[in-house]
Amino acid sequence: MKRNILLIEDDPDIQQLVLYNLRREGFAVETISEGPGGLRAAKTKRPDLILLDTMLPGMAGNEICRKLRADALTETIPVIFLTARTEEIDKMIAFELGADDYVTKPFSPRELIARIRAVLRRIERSTSREDALSFGDLRVDYEKRQVSFQGRPLPFSALEFHLFHLLSSSQNRVFTRDELLDRIWKGESFVSPRTIDVHIRRLRAKIEQVPGFPRCIKTLRGIGYKFEWPF
Repeated sequence: MKRNILLIEDDPDIQQLVLYNLRREGFAVETISEGPGGLRAAKTKRPDLILLDTMLPGMAGNEICRKLRADALTETIPVIFLTARTEEIDKMIAFELGADDYVTKPFSPRELIARIRAVLRRIERSTSREDALSFGDLRVDYEKRQVSFQGRPLPFSALEFHLFHLLSSSQNRVFTRDELLDRIWKGESFVSPRTIDVHIRRLRAKIEQVPGFPRCIKTLRGIGYKFEWPF
């Protein structure tokens, strides 16, 4: 079955480059050249993955990502930023907003395809088991790829869910950053330990909103992280 990719990008040369290479690799690709239309397409088409430029007519890519993550229809769709912004702060902002990856222009089509496949593999791995974990009123459901509190789903992206399930299914086990890189990102060279810290911060921000779960993800300074329950 073809994977559906939504490309939100206003540069016609990049559109053609991505279209040609992704279609050659067997992906179905739709392109949108402006922000509001891209957001509408994401909500109506529900693609398997979104490639998102940061500087777009009508609505910036950061705002689009923020809206995608705030909407139950699109919160789990993986997003790869495709941008000319190369500063580390721009990357950190994108990850804070819920991006799954960040590719800077100019880029190699081969690298872009590798990154797309890597993100999709993470999603496939996160749907390959059918178990559930419960911590009081908090439930981690692998089959549905969903974390819920008292039956109400929490807004976790696919990557965040996979990371949280790994931590919570191994209670009190300490994972170093290198182990998390290997288990979640399979040693992908373009992911840095700083990326893990950003995703852990996002998990904490969501879990801390749940009564009784303010401190379940622990930091061991200079070592890594663990999920502790009960704490």
